[in-house]
Amino acid sequence: MSILIKNPLLCCRISEDIHSGDVLDTFSGGHIFIRGNKIISAGPEEFAGTADQIIDASRMVVLPGFVNTHHHFFQTLTRNIYATQKSELFDWLVTNYEIWRGISGEAFYISAKTAIAELLKSGCTTTSDHLYLFPQNAEPTLIDREIEAACEMGIRFQPTRGSMSLSKKDGGLPPDDVIQTEAQITEDTLRLITKYHDDSPGAMTRISLAPCSPFSVTPELMKETARIAKENKLQIHTHLAETRDEEDFCIQKMGQRPFDFMKSVNWIDSIAWFAHSIYLNDAEIRQGGAAGIGVAHCPSSNMRLGSGIARIKEMLDAGIKVGIGVDGSASNDSSNILLEMRNAMLISRLREPQFWLSTEEILWMATMGGAKALGRDDIGQIIPGKCADITMISMDRLEYAGAQHDPAAAVIFCTTMSPVDWVIVNGKVVVKDGQVAGLDEPALIKKQQQISDELVVRAEAETGKKLRR
Repeated sequence: MSILIKNPLLCCRISEDIHSGDVLDTFSGGHIFIRGNKIISAGPEEFAGTADQIIDASRMVVLPGFVNTHHHFFQTLTRNIYATQKSELFDWLVTNYEIWRGISGEAFYISAKTAIAELLKSGCTTTSDHLYLFPQNAEPTLIDREIEAACEMGIRFQPTRGSMSLSKKDGGLPPDDVIQTEAQITEDTLRLITKYHDDSPGAMTRISLAPCSPFSVTPELMKETARIAKENKLQIHTHLAETRDEEDFCIQKMGQRPFDFMKSVNWIDSIAWFAHSIYLNDAEIRQGGAAGIGVAHCPSSNMRLGSGIARIKEMLDAGIKVGIGVDGSASNDSSNILLEMRNAMLISRLREPQFWLSTEEILWMATMGGAKALGRDDIGQIIPGKCADITMISMDRLEYAGAQHDPAAAVIFCTTMSPVDWVIVNGKVVVKDGQVAGLDEPALIKKQQQISDELVVRAEAETGKKLRR
């Protein structure tokens, strides 16, 4: 199968290095030619050959597919919970754990499809997911259900085998019935690596390892996770320095700041990427850059929970591999990566002007930065040899009228009111004219809401807490 994208209004190839002279590396007119799952050629010259499918992009901005570096798919089931609308992180978690403890394997599958559909419709072609919740009443193969959903939807997927081993009775936050023993965690981790991990170029599924946070696992599990990852050449992921409460917890329990604790368990390493990283000081940012760590910037969640503003400009300058993350939909209420990119730009403007993020930096973070954070060198650019992951957005929209003096920036500055037009993943069209191929969207919406209602009603009955208005 071959696809010719011809005569784009603007094609943004994106430079590998954010500090290069022209990060966007754009051209107008010309072509992008795809054969199989690879980009064969791309440039301003006309294409002389033929293709099985031709897409006229003369009114479209053509971009590398966006990369989502942090999510919790299951949280699409608990968006906009009344009792957490004004909660900070720790209170938000305690309330949601009471709902999440009732999630079934089917619920994980349906919520994954919902999250992935929203990601695809906002231009995302590669996503990670941080699944750390394994309710004891649910089947143990929950990540398998997410992988099943991702394969059906056609998105490139990097699930992270999350974990929680430190329950409330041991000084952690989660209830006893949503954690696992460290033996269970290790056994299932090795099973997933053997069954699903693909380290070949262009792989559609790669496993990463991801203890939830310093306040939900033991230091021993953190060390063992890093050891297994290095032995199997995997990436590792966790939350880091998200709130002041986390900082206080680490100082009280471990006698260290969160970053120093991560150093002590062998996590400040080029194979690691961290969600949030709001409360890193100057020395920690320098050390993180020198070590080659990655960071998932999640501005909507950071605003929603009142957590703070991450120092992204300083991180980029230090060499940290910063990507964009939509985070869980219970702390964002959306899985829209385009909206996340816009919020990343806007929240930076609440700082002094020297720390404002540009269009070029946002687009780099959403593509190359995310690819680097996930440890991938086969995605993130529209150049020959890279995987054919492409997003196309028409400028013939009401919200872009009057904004086309800089089409690439219009994608960031203006709020789209409808899905992107085309998404290609691994050389296959998965979104056409804003619709996800093969998805019965009304049926998915109905099933998702049914499961969500059942979870909340059960939790209200068990806790006596009012979760709905």
